[in-house]
Amino acid sequence: MSSDETTAASGAAQDSPFRHEQTARDEAPQFVLPLVVRIERNEPPARTDALETAARAVLVLLGDERSLGEGEWAQAVHDWQDARIRKVVRRARGAEWRRAEALPGITVTGKSAEVRVFPPVPLDGWPKDLARLQVSGTDLDDPEPPADTDAATPVLWLSPDLDMSAGKAMAQAGHGAQLAWWELSGEDRAAWREAGFPLAVRTAGPERWERLVTSGLPLVRDAGFTEIAPGSCTVVADHPALRLGRPAADGPE
Repeated sequence: MSSDETTAASGAAQDSPFRHEQTARDEAPQFVLPLVVRIERNEPPARTDALETAARAVLVLLGDERSLGEGEWAQAVHDWQDARIRKVVRRARGAEWRRAEALPGITVTGKSAEVRVFPPVPLDGWPKDLARLQVSGTDLDDPEPPADTDAATPVLWLSPDLDMSAGKAMAQAGHGAQLAWWELSGEDRAAWREAGFPLAVRTAGPERWERLVTSGLPLVRDAGFTEIAPGSCTVVADHPALRLGRPAADGPE
């Protein structure tokens, strides 16, 4: 799995926590969003389903009433988003998973994947039962190619040029989903939440990727702390509500 932080986004505001340059956000206390994926030895989830479930888990937490207003997680979420937006994906099975489920958080289930997301914690303040979980050592595969998507489905497009572990890609998909959430209007956020946050994660073909990175849609750039070079473009968040007024990014690969 992966420890991950992303610090830049196409079209982001000057104080965005996704910028690559050093900003005042680096002086703020740093928090991390923990995600734990369940990987039983004999029944690992499919890779794409794990990526999609992790992205939905981030959205579920952002839209949860406990993360908003005066909710019990609201201050932690605010402090996390006011600094760098870090996400760490760890893996668990058996008793490890049961201990993780006992902690405050939300479990999101896909077709074969289970991901539990927790309210942000300080970088050096992880709960003991999460801190002991492994970050690396397991990758995931798709037993069959993912199905095609339709124009109405939000898609988090992965770069075809990067080779990322499952955990790294899960964190990046979460970043892309979060950028889309930030750019949506309140009405579009509510509609997405009420629909259950439908989305797909797919790897773009080279030609489509070239169009996507110049389309003006939310673009994730990696900070380069793990696996890939700093500034690498990893994900474009293609939500139908964000396409208006932007160059088309579909078409032949």
